[in-house]
This record gives sequence, structure tokens and C-alpha cells, in this order.
Amino acid sequence: MTATQQGNADNTGTDVHPGAGPASFRRIVHAPFGAWAAALETWQLTRHDGELRLGHSVLRGPIERDQHFGTWRVEVRLARGPLRPRLRMRLDLDHWSATSTALELIPCQRVRPSAAYFRAGRALLDSLAHTLPQPPSHADLAQAKQAHPAGKALAGV
Repeated sequence: MTATQQGNADNTGTDVHPGAGPASFRRIVHAPFGAWAAALETWQLTRHDGELRLGHSVLRGPIERDQHFGTWRVEVRLARGPLRPRLRMRLDLDHWSATSTALELIPCQRVRPSAAYFRAGRALLDSLAHTLPQPPSHADLAQAKQAHPAGKALAGV
């Protein structure tokens, strides 16, 4: 790792990947990493063809797990438009905090960044954020506490 990469890794709290750069997409999503992992495992077990289609883009299994760093990686084929072939990318998922997950979409080949490319990458991350698990809202948590107060749960024992 170069000194610049090390400095970037120290500042962001995450590792800098060799393929990461200005053509990569990064997003912090407010859902725990464990919820994402469970959703991805469910997707992989329930899809007979090993693919999850999000719009015209495709996530392809199998999911790779890095035991050392605790990250997950999925192959992606990003659709950039009807006349362009899908671009091979990888999606890295990593712990960000107890309640958030870091997503990084990284091209696996040279890419000429265009408006269509950036639009497609952002749209894919938006689709993932809406397709995969969302944490309960504060209103949902408050409603659950009112419906099941701790005292009532123990009173019936």
C-alpha cells in the first residue's frame, strides 16, 4: 500500500482497494451488516440461476466472504444503456458501524466514465438500498415498545 493509500485508509476508517478510484461508487446505508448478510444469503439460496436482477443490472453469485476482514463481495454486471454491454464490477459490503453498512461498487475493467455510467451506478446503489433490508424507523420502535412493554412480557410468566 502506498503512503497516499495508507493515508486515505486512515482518514476514512476503511481499507483502500487497488481497483477503487474516481470511477467507484461508495455509499453508507443505514442497515446493520448482519441484516445485509442474511438478505444476501437468502437471495443466493432462493435464486435458481444465482442471479438477482435490479433493473437491467445483475448481481451474480456466489457471494465471496473474506474471513480475515469480514467483508463480503458480489459480482455485478452494470447495465449502462440498451446499446452498451454490461460492465463487470464488484460490490464490496463492509461493516461501517453497529447500525450501518458500507457499500462500494468498483469496476473490474477500464471504464470511460460518462453521464450514463454514473447514472447507472447511482441507480444500482439506490435499488440495492431499497431492495435489501431497512432498519426500523424510530416511530416503528416506539410503536413496538408501546405494544409490548417489558413488564407485560414478564407478567404472563
